[in-house]
Amino acid sequence: MEQDINKLKIILTETLPGEDAQYMMAPLKRQKLNANELENEDYRKSAVIILLCTDVNGHYYIPLTERFAYDGVHSGQVSLPGGKCEEDDEDPAITALRECAEEIGVEKNDVEILGQLTPLYIPVSKYLVNPIVGLCTIPNPDLRKNPREVKHIAKLLVNELMNENIVRTGNIKLRDKQQIEAPYFAVQDLKVWGATAMILSEFKTLLKTIS
Repeated sequence: MEQDINKLKIILTETLPGEDAQYMMAPLKRQKLNANELENEDYRKSAVIILLCTDVNGHYYIPLTERFAYDGVHSGQVSLPGGKCEEDDEDPAITALRECAEEIGVEKNDVEILGQLTPLYIPVSKYLVNPIVGLCTIPNPDLRKNPREVKHIAKLLVNELMNENIVRTGNIKLRDKQQIEAPYFAVQDLKVWGATAMILSEFKTLLKTIS
């Protein structure tokens, strides 16, 4: 896999799959909006991290966090570790590393940044998300959820992500009891949809080029 990691670092510096790959997993009624068209939009910057970790068997996986139910647009959703950018953050990677340490206990000194995917705008919350890709340099890390922010940590095996059988389409329940039809990744007993699924879709497309 070390050779694949090196290839991944290289292709992350090249032209990315971008919106076409992201929108393969977008909610069916989501309006297509390019992040480069946000000059006149009121948005907040944020960052998340796709953190490649190895389990006890040496298999690569991506930690996902299940949120608690709360009075907000992303209540109960499954996401990648991340959050909003602070004013003194030098770049999105700094944000992603800080949030990764806070949410799942993996410290920045134990992460090698490999690159960045295409920014994604979330209209419902007005966040512009910068997806960072990183490698945890500690084998089988001890993930520790933040009890105030994270209900559950799920481990999405990379081999599982590449399996088309986990891609489904169905109704997703929203916090206001409405439903939305959307594709999602079925990960254990969770539905990974929305921005997280779109980001993972672009990452999956990249991985296909080196497999």
